[in-house]
Amino acid sequence: MDDVKVLKVSELTELVKSLVEDGFPSVRVEGEISNFRPAPSGHLYFTLKDRTAMIQAVMFRGKAARLGFDPADGALVKVSGSLSVYAARGQYQLICESMERSGVGDILALLEERKRALAAEGLFDEARKRPLPRFPERIAVITSPTGAAIRDILNVLGRRNSSVNVVILPATVQGEDAPAEIVRQIETANLHGLGDVLIVGRGGGSIEDLLAFSDEGVVRAVAASRIPVISAVGHEIDWALTDFAADVRAPTPSAAAELVSESTESALAGISRVHETIERTMRSRLERAWNLTSQFSVEGLELRFRRVIQPVLQRFDDAKERLIDCIRNGIRDASRRLELAERDIETANPSAVLSRGFAVVTRLKDGKVVRDASCARSGEKVRIRFAKGASLATIEESAHEEV
Repeated sequence: MDDVKVLKVSELTELVKSLVEDGFPSVRVEGEISNFRPAPSGHLYFTLKDRTAMIQAVMFRGKAARLGFDPADGALVKVSGSLSVYAARGQYQLICESMERSGVGDILALLEERKRALAAEGLFDEARKRPLPRFPERIAVITSPTGAAIRDILNVLGRRNSSVNVVILPATVQGEDAPAEIVRQIETANLHGLGDVLIVGRGGGSIEDLLAFSDEGVVRAVAASRIPVISAVGHEIDWALTDFAADVRAPTPSAAAELVSESTESALAGISRVHETIERTMRSRLERAWNLTSQFSVEGLELRFRRVIQPVLQRFDDAKERLIDCIRNGIRDASRRLELAERDIETANPSAVLSRGFAVVTRLKDGKVVRDASCARSGEKVRIRFAKGASLATIEESAHEEV
């Protein structure tokens, strides 16, 4: 063993690098993109994987600029390139020269199918979503107690509104046990009313790292929560099915904290603006009222009043006179008609007729009035009524012609 040459790490890595790069100068690989991380420089870093293995990959800016689509986690692609060893980390990676879409990855296809099924049940309907309370007194957070997400949330809340109470419900956010723990903490928060609003989330990661927040049980628990829920999973480009079931989706945990913690300065500034608006409005109205009232004096008001009331009084007097004339004319007409009626009655009065020398002759036997001489026979007794008194007489002779 003493004869075996001792290599430095860099020497061994250089040997491996030569073997890998010389042995695989050109390869074509199909796999599913995971943990996709575009860099500000324009380079694309990601993992290419299948069901049993994965390899780190990079596509540099010049090649990435020629892509005809936007790579993303879950996309199934075919890449052409070469293998290289990154000596600083002692890992081999795939240097991609070109990339083309090959289809939808298994995980992404599973999530799309689950998304369609849950959407068909109405779990993602906008009508189910509730507004967040503007000034919550207590905020419940379900996340890893040791992750970056909870630190970001607490930093934002402490900076914007340190008076708000925070209840941390620890849960595993990655792995097989994560969905059950997240569901249990959501149910606990609702059972005991631990918050006015509930933040459910974690920091960024690959599509596999975020799978717990696309679990069907977790999605249903978020949709069934009586407490309004903010889904804050990963970074802005990440997504999970809880984003669609929650009342509000926040691009990051920090953004979720900002949504539920209106800063004290902002609230005070808003109150100050409202106060200024009310004060300005009242001052304007008072000034307008003063300008209107300052135009009037006692004498001027009396004159204006007279100008307004005088035509009304004049019309009232005219109407009164017309009414009196109508009443007088009516009385005069009624009196005239009454006189005529009295005259007619007087003319028709039998007593008046008798007083003018006329008499009424009635047959004594039946009391009927004799109007025609032919109705009176000779020897028939009659009664003659005068204006004053009456006499009995016997008909001796009747003449049918006028005398």
